[in-house]
Amino acid sequence: MDREIWTIVMTEIRAAVRHVGQRWYREPLWPDWLVVAMEVWRTAHNQSHSWACDRSNYTGAFRPRKRTADGRSLPSISQFTRRVKSAAAALILQRVHDRLSGRVAGVVPPAPPVRYVDAKPLTVSPVSKDPDAARGHVTGGFAKGYKLHAFVGEDRRIQVWGVMPLNVAEQSVAMAMVPELAPGPAVAGGAGGGLTLADGNYDAAPLHKALAAGPGDRLLTPLKARQRVKAEGHHPVTLRQMGPQRREAVAVWDDHPALADLVLKQRNNVEGVFSVMTVACALTLPAHVRRLPRVRRWAGCKIILYHARLLVQERAAAA
Repeated sequence: MDREIWTIVMTEIRAAVRHVGQRWYREPLWPDWLVVAMEVWRTAHNQSHSWACDRSNYTGAFRPRKRTADGRSLPSISQFTRRVKSAAAALILQRVHDRLSGRVAGVVPPAPPVRYVDAKPLTVSPVSKDPDAARGHVTGGFAKGYKLHAFVGEDRRIQVWGVMPLNVAEQSVAMAMVPELAPGPAVAGGAGGGLTLADGNYDAAPLHKALAAGPGDRLLTPLKARQRVKAEGHHPVTLRQMGPQRREAVAVWDDHPALADLVLKQRNNVEGVFSVMTVACALTLPAHVRRLPRVRRWAGCKIILYHARLLVQERAAAA
């Protein structure tokens, strides 16, 4: 792993531990920062928990010191797997993500006003016995596994994300993530003025309303079933039921279709983010990552590594 990336990750992990301020009745032999760092290290190398507990798998970039009288520097497999599932480890990982993604004051500036929402399948074998994996639609057919859902900023950072089984509707997960989004930039009257771009799967009136009521965004997507709309337009009852936000989207496509299509092409940026994560961060489920909690933790570590890589690139470009 690139030493610069790991330096950023370790700096943020230690800062997150100080912020979380976990208090123990007795100081544990294996501190929280070490457990979280081991989890990110093994995820970066796509290895198992047992691999992470073997000292020979660490390099000069990260080599834990000996902490016991018998020379042990790492917890046992049972200790590690138990501690990495703790609430303290989850809080630390969340804090690291929040700082690197810009959701809280940290190492990057606030997010720009345009963002994108999309989902990427994380498939497993069709004969996998994982009880949490589900069959769902993917491009070109059906598969079994999970799906990473994400709101991505114009700066290519993943603002809010979630992992659900593959059969859960994308717009439903997006609506659940909306309350976690930061407000868009204020415009006249104090309302948010952000814009969210998405594909046609997200064209749902409840999502239009949720984005407007939450961060104050307007949602622009290709309109579903547009070919079935008659020449005289939507029925008045249909227009009334869809709400003012989707009526605005319909008016945009009716009055300025070329402009709407041009703006919507920027949504390709989210595909680029998933492509970089797949190629540079190996965003493909390894065989030892199964069950929903473990898949979520694995995806979260991959996103942290992606943000650290992005920050290294930005610093190099600014130098």
